[in-house]
Amino acid sequence: MTQHQITSILKAFDLTGDEFQYTPLTAGLINDTFLVTDVENRQFILQKINEKVFKNVDVLMRNIGLALPHLSAPDYATITFINNNNGENYIKHNGAFWRMMTFIPNSTTYNTTTHTTIAFEAGRIIGKFHSLLAPVPKNLFKDTLPKFHNLDHRTKAFKQALDAAEPGKVAIAKYAIQQATILLKELNHLNDQELPVRICHNDTKLNNILFSKTSDKALCLIDLDTIMKGYFYYDFGDAIRTVVNTAPEDEKEHDNIVFNENLFTAFIDGLATQPHLLTKAEKESLALGAVFMPFLHGLRALTDYLNNNIYYKVTYENQNLDRCLSLFSFAEKALEHKNKMTDYILNKL
Repeated sequence: MTQHQITSILKAFDLTGDEFQYTPLTAGLINDTFLVTDVENRQFILQKINEKVFKNVDVLMRNIGLALPHLSAPDYATITFINNNNGENYIKHNGAFWRMMTFIPNSTTYNTTTHTTIAFEAGRIIGKFHSLLAPVPKNLFKDTLPKFHNLDHRTKAFKQALDAAEPGKVAIAKYAIQQATILLKELNHLNDQELPVRICHNDTKLNNILFSKTSDKALCLIDLDTIMKGYFYYDFGDAIRTVVNTAPEDEKEHDNIVFNENLFTAFIDGLATQPHLLTKAEKESLALGAVFMPFLHGLRALTDYLNNNIYYKVTYENQNLDRCLSLFSFAEKALEHKNKMTDYILNKL
């Protein structure tokens, strides 16, 4: 993007002034994100929404608009969208969808952590997010990504990709394909029938939590595109895969992938600051959810690899395969800790 292109987009929003500076933020795998600073040194987040992934931007932004008024509390930072000149919370510019929101100063994110304080705060803020949204009528929210965490749907997509993949890719991914088959059998025990439907974030990896630079307090959840109905173990398992594993998502040395019990217990302790949040059935689902979510992300990465990397951004050809193998490795380690997880969850929550 050029300065002129960014400036023309910014002018469509209800901002004063003509001079802006911008810096690309590269952590996200889906949308294009920029930190924008105006002449008064105010800062904003500008995002280009990936319409290839999010095919109904109107529904996506409506869901976020429904949730944001409730996501505000003394211990939960408020995110505000900047309306365009027509009072809408996004624009279409040259065929692309853009939105702009307030930047929370003195804030940061972490991809991984080794600190129990960060793990505790991650658990606390996810519990707070769910407490704030619990009273909101679920039927107001539509699915932006239908069957996003549906195992049958993801398994079918994987098998279709496998059937259509280049033989060379299938050969390279042979071990990952074998692991997928093994882990699928374990996850047949996960039963959603007794679980209440909640409004979930659905992408609660650690770097989607904003922290204070000075106090390490969790401020709020960001990247709200996937807010829609789901089960609590979705958000729990997604957080565990990035909070409790200190290695990056595409770690090639699998000996570096660990299930850190101290980080796990700290996360549960943080979640316990929201008492009476979960039903008994939900608590009993969480340990297997910590296996389910890394596996599901691994299966999606493997599917994308077989489909020639059309979904996730990659910096090298086999990055999705590396992501898959790393995620499967953590899923296996989480499975080994299933009974310990359940004991601590039922005791603490």
